[in-house]
Amino acid sequence: MKYKIIGCLLLSLGVSKAFAQDRNNLNSTITTALPFLQVAADARAGGLGDQGVATSADAFSQQWNAAKYAFAEKEIGVGLTITPYLTQLVDDIILANIAGYKKLDERSAVAASIRYFSLGEINLRDNQGLEQGVEKPNSLSIDVSYALKLNERFSMAVAGRYLRDDLRLQSVDQNAEAGNSFGVDITAFYQSENIPYRNFDGRWRAGLAFTNIGPKISYSEGVESFIPTNARAGFGFDMGIDSYNTVKATLEFSKLLVPTPDRSLSGAERQQEINDASAIGSIFSSLTDAPGGIREEITEITTSFGVEYDYNDIFALRAGYFHEFESKGARQFVSLGAGFKYTSIGVDLSYLFNTSSIPSPLDGTLRVGLTFLFGQDYNEY
Repeated sequence: MKYKIIGCLLLSLGVSKAFAQDRNNLNSTITTALPFLQVAADARAGGLGDQGVATSADAFSQQWNAAKYAFAEKEIGVGLTITPYLTQLVDDIILANIAGYKKLDERSAVAASIRYFSLGEINLRDNQGLEQGVEKPNSLSIDVSYALKLNERFSMAVAGRYLRDDLRLQSVDQNAEAGNSFGVDITAFYQSENIPYRNFDGRWRAGLAFTNIGPKISYSEGVESFIPTNARAGFGFDMGIDSYNTVKATLEFSKLLVPTPDRSLSGAERQQEINDASAIGSIFSSLTDAPGGIREEITEITTSFGVEYDYNDIFALRAGYFHEFESKGARQFVSLGAGFKYTSIGVDLSYLFNTSSIPSPLDGTLRVGLTFLFGQDYNEY
């Protein structure tokens, strides 16, 4: 598509600027393959500041915390969300997500999802302006999960994920190959009973998720990269004002379990360091390897806060804020969202406002999601 290469170059410049700030602040930005896995792929989470580890269960829980499916209130749920990228420059870069679950009984559930990130069509030209073909780079993840309640208030889940990254251009590099890998999620979720307080009823939620645990992804001989292994924890509280009105607040923290790059190394030396590193061993070393010590390790933690107002499970308003330290990528934004539900069909919308000095490819993006719920009700026991 016309101007597509310009858009990609602008995105690259934004990354370069982040690295420039990284060096000025004597810190190191962590980069991984498959960065789309860190972006909220559903509109509800997008409206809450890219969070979902401790929110109530929905059809899109697979990305955040599959253990929530054990607490789903409908037997079957299916959801679809489309997220546009770089909307001010192009119109065919998208992140598509389809997810669904099936309750097996009151205590267990299975689920699956597909996330597909496409850069659309890239028209290549040589120095004389002659056409050199069309490339369609893309990334893909396919996963399945099983969730089980270990008691009435606590559940755990395990998920397996196939990963494919085909963003390298064969027209530019004849040796370019799609990278393949896999990841495993281990997640947990707690949801209390309704607790009567003086003027309202309340419910506590908590979630913990270790996602994308797996080997590095290899593109070609001598080129490997870490997948975005991540630790995420959060807690929330639902305040039931009355039988119709509920306000839900959630706070969430996350950290990449990937080594902090050594800023003293050249590009080739850094690549060799990645090739030599153990994927599993790096998960543990990433907790203490920042050159700036514990203070820098803290800056590698992202924070998000979200509030959701729900009226009788029919209409919802959402708002969220996401913060990442400037030296670690500078993703900072405010999000707004809304949800509407009629019988078994739900529609979710979210909109992102970038608040960082670094341009965001999602700035001004409207996400739209559809959810379909079927089957019998599963109430608490």
